[in-house]
Amino acid sequence: MKRVCLVACITVLAVVSVFAQKTNQWQQLFNGKDLSGWETYLDRPYSVSGQTDKAAPIGLNTDPNHVFSVVRIDGAPALRISGETFGGINTLAEFGNYHLQFEFKWGTQKWPPRLDRPRDSGLLYHSSGPHGTLMLWMESFEFQIQEGDCGDYWGVMDVLADIPARKNDKGNYVYQPGAAPVTFQDKTAAGRWCIKNPDAEKPSGQWNVVDLYCLGNTCIHVINGKANLVVKNLRHLVDGQAVPLTRGKIQLQSEGAEIFYRNIRTQSLRQLPAELLK
Repeated sequence: MKRVCLVACITVLAVVSVFAQKTNQWQQLFNGKDLSGWETYLDRPYSVSGQTDKAAPIGLNTDPNHVFSVVRIDGAPALRISGETFGGINTLAEFGNYHLQFEFKWGTQKWPPRLDRPRDSGLLYHSSGPHGTLMLWMESFEFQIQEGDCGDYWGVMDVLADIPARKNDKGNYVYQPGAAPVTFQDKTAAGRWCIKNPDAEKPSGQWNVVDLYCLGNTCIHVINGKANLVVKNLRHLVDGQAVPLTRGKIQLQSEGAEIFYRNIRTQSLRQLPAELLK
């Protein structure tokens, strides 16, 4: 009798597990029609002459030049960020313990002051606090989206994170699984930047798939199916003390280059994919 009950319990647990996996549905963050569920923030317009350097930022949910818009490209709806003015678009909702996935590809337009520099944007996760900081964007951890640098880590404002890394021949830290962890923080010897490894971005003009896995205080950066950076012990300074920062809003940057995002979605995460941590 006990054996029968044990078998029955195992069967029920297996069915529940399969059901849970099947019901862990994707949540679409971009509806393909408008910017519902998002808000925008724009800095002051760039001026070559410097005459508007002290002008007030354009601000929240004011976008006179349509830096953020919904378009159709390659037969499907996409979020277009023109890049004309620095700023960002972020979700109204906060997320923790999640898998975020989207596609992006570069457009052709570039704007001052980055006309002669690689096209740039960025995914800022666990975003919290106000807009318009000294670094413009909300306090957050950055999954870099920039030509040739997709997957790099940057810390935005008063955040800290540990990444296994070693210095390259230029003296810059590069992600290296198995290396001793380095704490990255602005205005310290290590700084706030760590280079991804390997480079998995497709040539400019092609669609790339971005996956971000965040569980507890660990996040994995993935480009086109290849993990290229693991961030641990995510935290920020509160009254001078480092405390965990494991959830927040999702921001996408406008940073001088045209870029398209599509199929932006999340699902809840119960465990990190083991194959990505090898």
